[in-house]
Amino acid sequence: MEKQNRMSHVLAIPIPAQGHINPMTQFSKRLASKELQVTIVIFSSKVLKHTRRLGSVQVVTIDFDGYEGKISLDDYLKQFRATVTRKLPGLVAELSSSSGHPISCLLYDSHMPWVLETARQLGLVGASLFTQSCAVDTVYYNIHEMQQKKIPPEKLLVTVSRFPALAALEIADLPSFVQGMESESEYSSLLNQVVGQFSNFKDADWIFVNTFNTLEEKAVNWLASQRSIKPIGPMIPSFYLDRKLEDDKEYGPSLFKPNLEGCNEWLDSKETGSVVYVSFGSLAALGGEQMAEIAWGLKRSGCCFLWVVRESERKKLPINFAEESSGNGLIVTWSQQLEVLAHRSVGCFMTHCGWNSTLEALSLGVPMVAMPQWTDQPTNAKYIADVWQVGVRVKANEKGIVTKEEVEGCIREVIEGERGNEIRRNSEKWMKLAQTAVDEGGSSDKNITEFAAELARKFHHETWK
Repeated sequence: MEKQNRMSHVLAIPIPAQGHINPMTQFSKRLASKELQVTIVIFSSKVLKHTRRLGSVQVVTIDFDGYEGKISLDDYLKQFRATVTRKLPGLVAELSSSSGHPISCLLYDSHMPWVLETARQLGLVGASLFTQSCAVDTVYYNIHEMQQKKIPPEKLLVTVSRFPALAALEIADLPSFVQGMESESEYSSLLNQVVGQFSNFKDADWIFVNTFNTLEEKAVNWLASQRSIKPIGPMIPSFYLDRKLEDDKEYGPSLFKPNLEGCNEWLDSKETGSVVYVSFGSLAALGGEQMAEIAWGLKRSGCCFLWVVRESERKKLPINFAEESSGNGLIVTWSQQLEVLAHRSVGCFMTHCGWNSTLEALSLGVPMVAMPQWTDQPTNAKYIADVWQVGVRVKANEKGIVTKEEVEGCIREVIEGERGNEIRRNSEKWMKLAQTAVDEGGSSDKNITEFAAELARKFHHETWK
């Protein structure tokens, strides 16, 4: 291939978890629209092998099973690191040769900071994508820095919760791994993992965050004072935002099979804004008592509901609940979440507040009932209820259970009355700001354009030296 026809080539590397694959895939599509060659590597044996392209993005797959608890988390992470580190140099050489466009940049998930070492060894640009909110990143960054200074956990917790760049946080609003840091717990490995994202934070050539400037202005500005960062979100398919990318209606590779049977037809039969959509993601496992309280709370609310209950969780539903509530409720094992949230009949989203789900609801103007479970979700819930004011947060009782009365009350607060109207107005405001950020000339679009232009300049300079 003639030199002048060669393009700068980015290799995108997400960790094998759906909440990380999705934003990396969307970022890859955005970069490809800026005249870059982009290939994404999916480390998972569950992704269909015939997936070769996602629009203008090439896909390569390498077998690596997701974490299922068969070995310790530490051992799993060590095996994953060893696999990626061993295979990356060969993959870079192979893709550079077969495509005719030499790879010039490794774009990696922030949970894989060690990929920067490989980038340096290969003489490539190293760029990191942080897939959680900037507020949560700010919490983890400060913990990393304070741990380096040997500040004791009890003092560290108080210091972080009162940090000026964040909303006024209670200890219960901090990420779950942080809340449990005073004791040796199952969270210790996970805390090390999330804090470890910042081990070479100031060394990477570029840092990207899946958020947008106006959504988290204080946290973005503070983290940017530590080193240059580039918000590029929300990273959801273009169809639901600016509609600039043709046929970009779905994320792409899915580790789960959506159950669409009857979903759209059922939603079409409901009145505008009347349906409560309930989904707690791919990992949350609620206890039987909690599942029952949610079930009866939904029934007591009198609202129509679409509830995603994974096959492994269905046995926790009250006996005959699905049949008894079939008049105004539909229970499915999985769904195309964006498609459901965008449907005119959905007026409320009861969610665990994972960052992807939160961004989706914000971008589509859907009010939320926040029911956080773990990791970054308590912090996201705090912002949903008290900062952006796009929903309400459930309160658990002394046993840690959210009762049916609480579920009912929160749903009614969002769906009905003046409070509900205020929440809907705020939701519409943030939806417009999200669309503005990614539209041509918006803050996120500018950051992506700047990165693409810089890669192209660097590539052509080195090509013609």
